[in-house]
Amino acid sequence: MVVGAVVAVLRPPGAAIRSAILHFAAGVVFSVVAVELLPDIVARHRPLEVGLGFGAGVGLMLALRSWTRKAAEKEKATPLPYFAPGTMWASQTEKAADQRRAPLPMGLLTGVAIDILIDGLLLGIGFAAGAEEGLLLAIALTIEVLSLGLATAVELQQEGQPKARTVGVVAALSGLLVVGAGVGITVLQGASDNVMELVLSFGLAALLFLVTEELLTEAHEEPESPWLTSAFFLGFLVFLLLGMLV
Repeated sequence: MVVGAVVAVLRPPGAAIRSAILHFAAGVVFSVVAVELLPDIVARHRPLEVGLGFGAGVGLMLALRSWTRKAAEKEKATPLPYFAPGTMWASQTEKAADQRRAPLPMGLLTGVAIDILIDGLLLGIGFAAGAEEGLLLAIALTIEVLSLGLATAVELQQEGQPKARTVGVVAALSGLLVVGAGVGITVLQGASDNVMELVLSFGLAALLFLVTEELLTEAHEEPESPWLTSAFFLGFLVFLLLGMLV
């Protein structure tokens, strides 16, 4: 994930490549939902827990998006101090403009964070089930987090974040994979079906929101073309095939 972020900031992709990366990442995340989460959720057959977890996930993501938009509007509405051109204060004005940071897209980052945490949980549970299963799942998830690292870094750069901050944010998010794996191989290993259903349903809602309201929305800012659209299905197919090996 960090490698993907570094690549994105060192060689920023053009608009078309950016859209393709977002399409591919959306396809991979959607495939995670279909291949990993939905079968487990349906198999446990706990409709009440599914409703509660799913509703909480949607509510949180909607609240975060609303808060993020208000923060962005407030940031835009705050004017920078004005100094006449050519005065000794001109450099201070430039510093103020440079130091002024655009707000982080918390809706996108929260969705990615929940995705990474769920991936870690699945990875920990996979290794608890057996070394071979865990290794295959790790290979599959590597493809996903690489594309997510690229996509997240691309969006942070698009939002005006500095390169160092972009890589730092993505690195912090990637740490959640280790946290999730630790929880998955210890705490959730013996958790009841009710608890697992709540956790997975919450993650399901967050990931669907991430795909439909964040990744694809940003990807569609570029005019669609057949090869851009096919990147979504390619991402879905790659993780689907890898998931069949696990």
